[in-house]
Amino acid sequence: MIKLEIDSMPVEVEEGTTILEAARKVNIDIPTLCFLKEINEVGDCRMCIVEVEGRRGFATSCITKVEEGMVVHTHTPSVVEARKAVLNLILSNHNRDCLTCIRNGNCELQKLAQKYNVQNVDYDGAKTSNEIDDKSPSIVRDQSKCILCRRCVGMCKRVQEIGAIESTNRGFESTISTADNQSLNDVDCTFCGQCIEACPVGALHEKDDTSKVWRMINDKDTFTIVQTAPAVRVGLGEEFGMPIGTNVKGKMVTALKRLGFDKVFDTNTGADFTIMEEANEFIERFTNGGTLPMMTSCCPAWVRFAEKNYPEQLDHLSSCKSPHQMFGAILKSYFAKKYDVEPERIKVISVMPCVAKKYESVREEMEVDGLRDVDAVITIRELARMIKQRDIEFTELEDSEFEDPMGEATGAAAIFGVTGGVMEAALRTAADTIEGKSLDKIDYEAVRGQEGIKKATVEIAGKEIRIVVASGLKNARKIMNEISSGKADYDFVEIMACPGGCINGGGQPIKSSKIRATKDVRQLRADSIYSIDEKSTFRKSHDNPIIKTIYNDFLEKPNSHEAHKYLHTTYHKEEKYNF
Repeated sequence: MIKLEIDSMPVEVEEGTTILEAARKVNIDIPTLCFLKEINEVGDCRMCIVEVEGRRGFATSCITKVEEGMVVHTHTPSVVEARKAVLNLILSNHNRDCLTCIRNGNCELQKLAQKYNVQNVDYDGAKTSNEIDDKSPSIVRDQSKCILCRRCVGMCKRVQEIGAIESTNRGFESTISTADNQSLNDVDCTFCGQCIEACPVGALHEKDDTSKVWRMINDKDTFTIVQTAPAVRVGLGEEFGMPIGTNVKGKMVTALKRLGFDKVFDTNTGADFTIMEEANEFIERFTNGGTLPMMTSCCPAWVRFAEKNYPEQLDHLSSCKSPHQMFGAILKSYFAKKYDVEPERIKVISVMPCVAKKYESVREEMEVDGLRDVDAVITIRELARMIKQRDIEFTELEDSEFEDPMGEATGAAAIFGVTGGVMEAALRTAADTIEGKSLDKIDYEAVRGQEGIKKATVEIAGKEIRIVVASGLKNARKIMNEISSGKADYDFVEIMACPGGCINGGGQPIKSSKIRATKDVRQLRADSIYSIDEKSTFRKSHDNPIIKTIYNDFLEKPNSHEAHKYLHTTYHKEEKYNF
């Protein structure tokens, strides 16, 4: 242990701890911009400088290790003036349209400028070119707002191992760009959106589809149906100042009704369909010599990653659509017919914790009989903006329930929002189906938790099933390479592109680097998801009454001809970008 003093406060921390980490342990705030714990610890921005007695100049606290007897001052007049100078230099080359910026009010640069009372920019001169890349259906890149912190680069390169964006050029010409300065749409970006979550400013953000959704709502000839993913209900409240992970399902449903949607349904019902199809597809492959391991396919960023990097293994992917796409197809067929609504009038809007779902919804395969499964996708952040635009006091809303007949969903569907959840939900149904009875053991603890890779063997009806769960594309690559090289022998594989799964999706509320470093955001949201499962009346997808009804009346049985028409899809090789 190392003993030191920070702002006259005695501190004791482990050897190897940085000054920044030591200060945070005693609730002393040191500002940062480029720092992102375990992702981008490079000391580039210099906002975290401090004074250390006995040393000349300033120390960069995010990369300087503590020493025995060190005396640190974090807010001397000279430190404060130096930080203001850093802010001035950053702002001198920044597009300062804060009032119209998508990150207004949730921008780390803006908050620091306010904190240090930077009202005028002293160094105003030439600016780098203003380029906006909005070709992708999911992500917009605005170079005029980039502060060269490289947090997005660290996320894409070190966490996801994609490397779609990188630092280029030197000096004033330095920029964060793609290979050959191509659009994110045309390089090897998977649209996972983790770069957006890492960005401290508005240089990267989701493509905003709220205007499109408003037009649908306000069109009297359109029948609008909104569906919400499981992870939305444990993230949305954060946009209104509620504690991380608060389950706001009831207030969310009420808000959606007040926005003017004709029907408010739960994507969890779609997730129950996914499990019915996927579990039975796995049973068919496992018992009849089909292609193994079977891999889940409900994460579109993972699917795009596989299509670009492992096209020779696409036959391993389940042919199931993701839950919201399945549900969209059901709504425009079964629901439309049963409730006498012309399918052409129906517009399905999905609220997702994910920006890759925007890309997924426009894939040409995602339609049946010429009708798109889903007509628009908005993130949690976009939904929050819509609620605020309507002057709805979210925290004051009463609770209400999803509407019948599509409001019934199971706990198995809820856990789709966490890494390992799809695997666990599928095993619950697969086990009952294979055993031919309802089993009491339904919690598969081995696939739970925030570890990037989880491996286990489960026994069903005397047969061992080897499973692996991976979240984060870096971990996905490890598993795929194991399979490609013949070093692995799995039966069932779940992969989610975002570390932790949808609770950490690219469309979730954006948290500052300080919150990410001091609070386990993923675990707080995951705990809330598992609580939903534990309290559910039905915890297995095949027990859902509405699922049983729709199979009896419309789809016949899982993996039937009709089920394949509406609930399954195909994949194809995507060329990698060559430069």
